[in-house]
Amino acid sequence: MSTANDWINRLQLEPHPEGGFFRQTMKSDETITTADGRNRARYTSIHFLVRSGEPSRLHRLESDEMWYYHTGAPLDVHMIHPDSGSHDILTLGPNPADGEVLQGVVPKGVIFGAEIRTPEQFALVSCVVVPGFDFADFELLARDELTAAYPEHREVIERLTW
Repeated sequence: MSTANDWINRLQLEPHPEGGFFRQTMKSDETITTADGRNRARYTSIHFLVRSGEPSRLHRLESDEMWYYHTGAPLDVHMIHPDSGSHDILTLGPNPADGEVLQGVVPKGVIFGAEIRTPEQFALVSCVVVPGFDFADFELLARDELTAAYPEHREVIERLTW
């Protein structure tokens, strides 16, 4: 399979509210109770595909999210850390000599989104959330709010928000 559409069709991916395409592939049968009393699966996992020009928009989760590269172009996962206001990039891809990694973590509470730098390309990854993902813990962030809080990151914020 060589195109994004091939992968989308074969893996039965659907549009994600943040951008990209996904399908949940695993969810623990066991649940845990979070410190604030919410019940969540121990873990969840998805396949996630991002295409050039269609980024994963900046959002925040209440759980850690582990990312695993599978195929396609390198994927830049942008992270803005609310505690320090700093921005860093985790690049998932097949070339460690170019600073790419096969896996990485976005810590809970960090603002993040992802994009492909190369035109006409895609990246296929998997994401595991621990404790498990629930849309109630998902916050899609607004451009105005983010640029007011982090004006030094305006360029990336404008690319990764609606």
